Amino acid sequence: MNTKSLLLGVSLILFGVFTSQAQINFGERALGAVQKGMTGLTFSDADAAALSKPAVDKMDAENKVAGPTDPYAIRLDRIFGKYTKGEFYTLNYKVYLTKDINAFATADGSVRVFSGLMDVMDDNELLAVIGHEIGHVNNHDSRDAMKALYQKEALIDAAASQSNKVAAITDSQLAKIGSALIDSKHSRKQESEADLFAYDFMKKNGYNVNAEESAFRILAKMSEGAQSSIIDQMMSSHPDSKQRADDAKARAEKDGLYKPYVQQKIVNTVPVVKKTTTTKKTTTKKK
Repeated sequence: MNTKSLLLGVSLILFGVFTSQAQINFGERALGAVQKGMTGLTFSDADAAALSKPAVDKMDAENKVAGPTDPYAIRLDRIFGKYTKGEFYTLNYKVYLTKDINAFATADGSVRVFSGLMDVMDDNELLAVIGHEIGHVNNHDSRDAMKALYQKEALIDAAASQSNKVAAITDSQLAKIGSALIDSKHSRKQESEADLFAYDFMKKNGYNVNAEESAFRILAKMSEGAQSSIIDQMMSSHPDSKQRADDAKARAEKDGLYKPYVQQKIVNTVPVVKKTTTTKKTTTKKK
């Protein structure tokens, strides 16, 4: 993957990493639902999750994933590892070791954070970003985007109706899927609602809600720098970062919680445990 900017709503970079002739194993229930979903009848969160998981597994296999003892993985687990249960999903977290700045969540509850993002945001700012991504899953945006993709690309056809596999996905189909996913846009309303989800999550759990404003200020600053053209292109589906920062500030002010946020120290290394030395006291007997 070579995404050079933070995509605060990209929950869908799923299929573009498959090989030229891929077989995706869908359960019979998921397949049937997708076929019906093609006509707009039904498409559940479980169906979207079943379709997302094999793609995420493939992405994990083709990216350098931080192991359990890696400092980035340790930090992410410390920040967010205790939050795994949602209303209808179970979250799992991994770090992709790349200088690219990105984070995304998928319909099956997979949250992937790029180490490049962890290099520029502190713990509270990461909470705001990841909370936003989870908001898209919680608000069913990921499900709706997956449904729209399958309706648009019509990957399920009569040839697959007797099987629980969509066989031999071709290079051209993969290109269309990848293009459709990358170009998929959440509505501005969905983006704003995901921002609100992140804010409410932080408020509920006692975190500094002003970090959300700070995260958007970072994006705004990046858009003015050397990466401005990339940031502008990749964030085109989102409300203006400055406006989102202003909205986050207004929320905090309304709640009486606003205070200019000062970014904390960013530490992506394993804490050094200082060894303590003990000295033995010697006693002498009086004669």
